[in-house]
Amino acid sequence: MADKTSSQQNVNFDFAAELKKLPGRPGVYLMKNSDGEIIYVGKAVNLKNRVKQYFQSNQNHSPKVRAMTPRIASFEYIVTDSEYEALLLECNLIKKNRPKYNVLLKDDKHYPFIKVTVQEEYPRVLSARRVTDDGARYFGPYLNTHSIYDTIHELRKVFPIKNCKRELPRDIGKERPCLNYHIGLCMGPCTGDVDPADYRAAIRDICLFLEGRHDDIVKRLEGDMSAASEDMRFELAGKIRDRLYALRHIQEKQKVLSAADYDQDVVAGHTDNIDTCLSIFFIRGGKLIGKEQFLFEGSGEADVPSLLAEFIKQFYVRAAFIPNEILLQQPIEDLGLIESMLAELKGGKVDVRVPVRGEKRSLIQFAIKNSEIELANKRESIRAEEGRIRAGLAELGEILGLAPDEGSCARIEAFDVSNYGTADKVASMIVFDEGRANKNAYKRFLLRTVEGQDDYACMQEALRRRLRNLIERKDRFASRPDVLLVDGGKGHVSAAAAVLDELGLDIPLAGMAKNERHETSELITGEGEAIQLAGRPELYRLISAIQDEAHRFAIAYSKKLSEKRLSMSALDEIRGVGKKRKMALIAHFKSFKNIRAADAEALAGAPGIDAKTAAAIYDHFHNAQDAEQ
Repeated sequence: MADKTSSQQNVNFDFAAELKKLPGRPGVYLMKNSDGEIIYVGKAVNLKNRVKQYFQSNQNHSPKVRAMTPRIASFEYIVTDSEYEALLLECNLIKKNRPKYNVLLKDDKHYPFIKVTVQEEYPRVLSARRVTDDGARYFGPYLNTHSIYDTIHELRKVFPIKNCKRELPRDIGKERPCLNYHIGLCMGPCTGDVDPADYRAAIRDICLFLEGRHDDIVKRLEGDMSAASEDMRFELAGKIRDRLYALRHIQEKQKVLSAADYDQDVVAGHTDNIDTCLSIFFIRGGKLIGKEQFLFEGSGEADVPSLLAEFIKQFYVRAAFIPNEILLQQPIEDLGLIESMLAELKGGKVDVRVPVRGEKRSLIQFAIKNSEIELANKRESIRAEEGRIRAGLAELGEILGLAPDEGSCARIEAFDVSNYGTADKVASMIVFDEGRANKNAYKRFLLRTVEGQDDYACMQEALRRRLRNLIERKDRFASRPDVLLVDGGKGHVSAAAAVLDELGLDIPLAGMAKNERHETSELITGEGEAIQLAGRPELYRLISAIQDEAHRFAIAYSKKLSEKRLSMSALDEIRGVGKKRKMALIAHFKSFKNIRAADAEALAGAPGIDAKTAAAIYDHFHNAQDAEQ
């Protein structure tokens, strides 16, 4: 049971008074900045003692805490019944709020798995990004989808199961077998000539192999090959021999790291006292099947234990699979609590260990070495990329006649126009700060004053609106660009220059032109001079990146408006669907595509949609599809 206590956010926040109110109980604390944003979430056995530490002498604090403390304007705390409950709440709040000073892992990262649809009568082996409770078995995670596709392809050489979407036994005999059947990559259960028990045996062997029990399968296949040879069934013996060869080929690709026949993850890292790289190696049945590496900037040596603890909590609280054993390079706080949390998530015991000798310590050293190499490579890549960016900016500044200093092209704004016919005319404004995209500063303009299809007029409207806001110093438009770039050639540059003259602004201007192959090829200056980008690799990389990003952003907005317009007009044709129901459908299903794909039962689940209306919507779209076919 959690009891939330909030400290009122205001400029007169009394830290001394609020610290005295803190209870000596377990809980979670939330540090906030002057804007009321949560910048850190932490867990405490004793809230009073833990939170006070942040506002005492900071000489023993880590660099992260020293950087964060001056930015704390207030705090909240949530009292829990136990330290374990506080640990779970801390994980959930970090995931929800993504505070700046917590260890943050990418939410969009989904590790690939191999999925065996054992719930189907004739199962398939597929790649999956998410593990769901659908009755299938999942194996992994793997390094990448390429390694999964390669493994599945090799497995189908050994165990030729189907990979089509035919629903069997319903579709047996309805169509001729596909090419996979004729080239030996499928038994052909769709013919009706395959014993379901034989098919299930193949699926069982695939699962055994993915569990790491290779030797069991090899021994059985060797026995089957010998028996077939003794019975003078040489063709069958040859097929089994080929399967054994393919099976050994897969085994050779998997690096054996451990003699253990159970699942392990190895988590270790390296720091250069500036940044830290953590590596996690996925070992299944003693074989390395994948790895992932994370770079944490600004993490020194003193931060590694707390970094490991936060990483373990965040990584496994949303992991699709938790192994029997997790090996760490050094002890972490709350080890017992974290083991309890992992056991609850897994539904079985999980050992978190810090090996000091033997094979398991060698695994830790293996991960540390890989982290060291990865950190060095990333550092070198960053240095090289920064050098290329500086060189590209310097060349751009030289071409536009700007002073040869590093800040001459600090803020670049680029514009592009997009439309579908004469409708949904839009323009994009993207921003590159110091040669890197600043997506928080992007703007989109819905163009309303231009009649017909006139790209020059569209570009002028977008520039005029943006630059008038600059003159009036409106919020989020007050930053003055050092350089303006427009997508297009001399005509677009002339149109943009006219707007600058009209508003009395002197901002360096250039156009980004493409060749007949639709490749970025020239930079058109305000004076109409065409600068070839061939032979200028750093400038080419910079300009092509800016042009591609401006185009992507404009197209995405235009497409979104077009889809919205088309979806609304399609829904307008359905009797009983008015404005409120249209908005309810879009809000519930998120896209028009999802509405079209939904069945009548799902449609009836949307707010305000009764069964009769749901049936009308379903019939409208599906009758239309039938008519088209």
